[in-house]
Amino acid sequence: MSFTIRKDPKGVVVVGVDGQLIVGNRQELKQRVLDALESGEKKVLVDFSNTGYIDSSGLGVLVTLGKKLRENGGELRLAGLNPDLRTLFELTKLDTLFTITDSPEQALANF
Repeated sequence: MSFTIRKDPKGVVVVGVDGQLIVGNRQELKQRVLDALESGEKKVLVDFSNTGYIDSSGLGVLVTLGKKLRENGGELRLAGLNPDLRTLFELTKLDTLFTITDSPEQALANF
């Protein structure tokens, strides 16, 4: 499990999640996004193209980060969810909290 962080030319912070987002690593994701927010970043995209599983604590950290970014005038978007993860977001109604796109490119195009 690892995270990659890069800044796209438009200034969007792109966080890639490789593997799973679970209780054991959710704090690392949270800290990376909060660090970006503290540095003045307002637009964050989490790329799940290489993610196979997200547990309830992973969902919880996404909700927390989304709220924190909105409170600071920013936005958290999600991209690259596989069909099972997309269904998870729909069943939990979390698809109503986030802008979710099929690919990171789509999310970045209209951020």
